[in-house]
Amino acid sequence: MKIKIQRDTIVEYTVEHKERTLLEILTELKTMQDPSLTFSSGCRSSVCGSCAVVVNGKEVLACAYHAKNGDVIEPLKNSEVIRDLVVNMDRAYEFNAKSKAWQSTFSEDMSLSQADEKINETQSDCILCGACYSACPVYAVNKEFLGPFSLTRVWRYISDKREENPKEKIDTIQTNGVWDCTLCNECTLVCPQDISSKADIEKLRAKSSMAGYMDPNFSSIGGGFDGSPTF
Repeated sequence: MKIKIQRDTIVEYTVEHKERTLLEILTELKTMQDPSLTFSSGCRSSVCGSCAVVVNGKEVLACAYHAKNGDVIEPLKNSEVIRDLVVNMDRAYEFNAKSKAWQSTFSEDMSLSQADEKINETQSDCILCGACYSACPVYAVNKEFLGPFSLTRVWRYISDKREENPKEKIDTIQTNGVWDCTLCNECTLVCPQDISSKADIEKLRAKSSMAGYMDPNFSSIGGGFDGSPTF
């Protein structure tokens, strides 16, 4: 079986053709054929997200994907390549900080029901693999886009009723945020946890509208030209 790996150039390797995960094959290649081959891995059980790569144009976890003859493996997109299949995710994490994607205030007196917990249960399962960040086409035209990686995390905290100041987060995601998404759904299609960032962004748009914001593309029909609310 032959597979191709994007390094400085495309390098083709021949491996035994049997049912194995891509991560198992990468490990064999590094151990038996090419010790200079570089990739990331961690838990080996689809929990840590560190082995995410692009196979035949689609983001996958190497530990979960079963390799096929002719596969072309590349590093994640929209990130600086450190070496071979290893990328620098600092840029993606910076967008988490810009969008304030964390629990900023916490009401200790507020208890959660099972129904409350279900609201953002799926989003809480994010494994930080960066697949959605890689798949997002908006970065081709707007490198400052907060992106699905961060925006779905914003929804996770805005939807938590223990968050005392959700409006602060809504204010933060108006520029290069919810209105810049094309709703193409590419992020959802590659998420190994079945998180729909598209749906989360749509809910953030609804929350934004409730807070007085609107899509700046339609701001000429009432409201400010910067998308800010008018009263």
